[in-house]
Amino acid sequence: MIIPHDQLEADTLTRLIEDFVTRDGTDNGDETPLDRRVERVRHALSKGEAVIVFDADSQQCQLALRRDVPREWLES
Repeated sequence: MIIPHDQLEADTLTRLIEDFVTRDGTDNGDETPLDRRVERVRHALSKGEAVIVFDADSQQCQLALRRDVPREWLES
């Protein structure tokens, strides 16, 4: 299920994005400051390049590039 980013509380969205950009393996040596990485993700969400995916089975959200999400998820 796709969760519209603008329907999350601002603090919840910030924590989700921060969790994503600080996970092991996400920086690949990138020393960009946290606030800049968060802003890049916000921009990708606002442009529709990234989406928030909710998995009902695990009750977890994660960020994904729109191009990597099954088309049927985007249409429902």
